[in-house]
Amino acid sequence: MAINTLTDNKCRAAKAGAADYKMFDGQGLHLVVTKSGGKLWRVAYRVAGKQQTASLGPYPLLSLAEAREKRDALRLRLLSGEKVRAGRGVEALTFAQASAKFWASRKDVSPKYVTNAENAMERHLHPFIGHRLLADIERADLLDALRRMDAAGLHVYVRKTRMWASQVFDWAVEQDYTKTNPARLINPQLAFARAKVKNMAALELPEVPAFMARLKLEGVLQSAQACRLLALTALRTQELRMMKFAEIDGDLLRVPNSRMKKDLDLLVPLSRQALDVLENMRARSKGSEYVFPNERRLDRPMSENSILYLIGRMGYGGKMTGHGWRSVFSSWANEKGYNPDAIERQLAHVPGDKVRGIYNRAEYLPERRAMLQAWADWLIP
Repeated sequence: MAINTLTDNKCRAAKAGAADYKMFDGQGLHLVVTKSGGKLWRVAYRVAGKQQTASLGPYPLLSLAEAREKRDALRLRLLSGEKVRAGRGVEALTFAQASAKFWASRKDVSPKYVTNAENAMERHLHPFIGHRLLADIERADLLDALRRMDAAGLHVYVRKTRMWASQVFDWAVEQDYTKTNPARLINPQLAFARAKVKNMAALELPEVPAFMARLKLEGVLQSAQACRLLALTALRTQELRMMKFAEIDGDLLRVPNSRMKKDLDLLVPLSRQALDVLENMRARSKGSEYVFPNERRLDRPMSENSILYLIGRMGYGGKMTGHGWRSVFSSWANEKGYNPDAIERQLAHVPGDKVRGIYNRAEYLPERRAMLQAWADWLIP
């Protein structure tokens, strides 16, 4: 059998094709040229008659001569009777290849979520780091690509893209494709600008504990209780204002479709902290059907500006709104890795596709109950 049939010129000149292909050097050593242009050294061998393959490293980082030395060393170990562990070793994947593998494996999220993440990778990251080997990508490389998005005014989208890239790198680390996750070294609060939002302002997650501590000083004031419950449930302000005691069923709130933005019923699991707020409001209800009645008319709900006025008095005017709790909750839940579909159901967002658009108001209820309790424990330990 011919051996050492490759030359460095042949390896260097090899171009990507429509599919991965192999260039053989002999005695099991071959260069895999991927369809994305990557080049990987591998060696095939047999143990007890069974075909095995070991990855040696990427070309040209690992030269032809060095690949041959590794092949020969492996053959000597086999001839001496040493057991060689079968397996991939550290395979050299590009970021684009790793991203494709990772998102294809995500069966726990919706197709729409995967599509959104893949589109972000392809449009904003692959042109700059998609062809780079994972092991070669450093924090500065990823940050440079992300800052292009930030400079274009995509202040919210760049944070999601960093999060999605981090998921790819976390998976790659666990699968031994690389050693580090450079996305985790990027602090989005410091690296990227914040969008100027006036009417739907929302706190960043690190700002929430200080806000909750300040809110605690407001005691049992009705607007403070309403703000707490709004945070704990991630409801829209209108849905909270119109809430009635008759809609509370044990540890569930049943919001009728007449009050929902999408004209659909919603079941909201109530955490222990949320039930405490409701118990307090029931004790001071004075016979009103509303959980948060108007201070002058018990037959009417509280003013739509009560929570906003409270937030302003607390010193957070322009930085936070009642509606902002939905954004804060979404950021927290996504960063904690909760099922995106469960998060969307909690926010009463309805899928756009026809099949999944058959809405079930109790869908993901066990997941949402656990998620909201964990959220409440973080907000009010």
